[in-house]
Amino acid sequence: MKLKFLMLAAAAFGATVAGPIALTTPAHADGGVFVGVEGSTVALSGYDSVSYFQGNGTPVLGNARFMVEHDGAQFHFSSQANADLFEENPDRYAPQYGGHCAWAMSRGSLAPGDPTLYKIHGGKLYLNFNRNVQETWLGDVDGFIAKSDPAWANVPDGKRFGD
Repeated sequence: MKLKFLMLAAAAFGATVAGPIALTTPAHADGGVFVGVEGSTVALSGYDSVSYFQGNGTPVLGNARFMVEHDGAQFHFSSQANADLFEENPDRYAPQYGGHCAWAMSRGSLAPGDPTLYKIHGGKLYLNFNRNVQETWLGDVDGFIAKSDPAWANVPDGKRFGD
């Protein structure tokens, strides 16, 4: 079911799927999920979520030795200082919609977010599925967020990927 969804999502977003790709979506107490490769609970494909908000806003890969568990996911950081910042305020640094594509969520759908295609808006981190989707998203960020927030709140934990 997950592979079928991803292939349909890829077709809908103009992407190609080169082979089987499966994602996991661990459920969390607050209803969040963090998209990762199957068998992994590493959020943001290992990117340091604090780094999105620092310097020039270019994310850097984290290191597993600077890891913080949050809502069942492992967040990796490039330094202990960044891990400490995240641990002090994870809601500030964790991606919105559990790392799923913000534009897809505005349409009531789930699609994985690419951690290299992002936007910091209103002090929050949003990911998009691919560049074409990101261009659309950037055309009306506030409008899409207004649709995405209630859609995310209504997605039951067990149905986050159409299982």
